[in-house]
Amino acid sequence: MIAQAATAVEFGASAEDIALTCHAHPTETEAMKEAALAAHKRTIHM
Repeated sequence: MIAQAATAVEFGASAEDIALTCHAHPTETEAMKEAALAAHKRTIHM
């Protein structure tokens, strides 16, 4: 999850960019996608 966040920061990814990225299920990195979707009121698992 740290690697994914660091990559997003390095490339200036927005929450929408992270939300549109494929994430394996079930993993902790999927939580990052959920957080990014929540920033746009589009969560999947709430």
